Amino acid sequence: MNPQPHPCQGLGSGQAAADVRAAARLVAARYPEATGAVLGGSAARGQSTPSSDLDITVLLPDHGMRRREVLRHDDRLAEVFLSSRSGLRTAFTESRTTRRATALFLFADSLVLHDADGHVEALRQEAKALLAAGPDPLTGPEVDAQRALLTDLLDDLTDTSPHSGPHEQLAVADRILREAAHLLTAHHRTWNGAGKWLPRRLKAADPHLGQHLLDGHLALARHADPTPLTTSVMRVLILTGGPLREGHVDR
Repeated sequence: MNPQPHPCQGLGSGQAAADVRAAARLVAARYPEATGAVLGGSAARGQSTPSSDLDITVLLPDHGMRRREVLRHDDRLAEVFLSSRSGLRTAFTESRTTRRATALFLFADSLVLHDADGHVEALRQEAKALLAAGPDPLTGPEVDAQRALLTDLLDDLTDTSPHSGPHEQLAVADRILREAAHLLTAHHRTWNGAGKWLPRRLKAADPHLGQHLLDGHLALARHADPTPLTTSVMRVLILTGGPLREGHVDR
């Protein structure tokens, strides 16, 4: 087997190289039984700051227990995902089910810290292929259920106003944005996201309509004006079959 290049190679002497060294020390000290490890997240992308935590995936022998640990080592906070090869493949499958692909992105867009037998690199290539393939399409009943939910939420938004309490309006708008993002990304067979990744994945799926959804949500938050958001969500519904009220049956 050809030797792996050192993970610091080509990273220079800045924050990225410091992150790799810190992650490698943590793995060596805490998980001597590991057969492999990668560093993902912002550190792997070269976008971390000194206060960023380290996202590390550790490959365990086949009998290892799948778990997540948050710990501090050498004064660096780290989020560590531990799994065997079979457990990691299960996480890949779960990513496709949730359509958020967290495990896939963490592993595919990573830097190899340790790979004793080549399994880490093989899994990275599997993750890259699964990401490129995209999530499975929603079934017809799943699309209908999402359309019905989004239609109902739009009705709720119409029934709320700043006079009934801005918190109600904002709460409904937040839910609408999440559900519209789910339906739009599914329509394009691209990955969805949560938290800061929701707007990133939404704009990646549909730069034009995704931006309109985000701008509509912002207009409601700033000016209590639901019209831009309502208009954008209706465009999502029309794109996926139209609003659905009468005749929907949950299965």
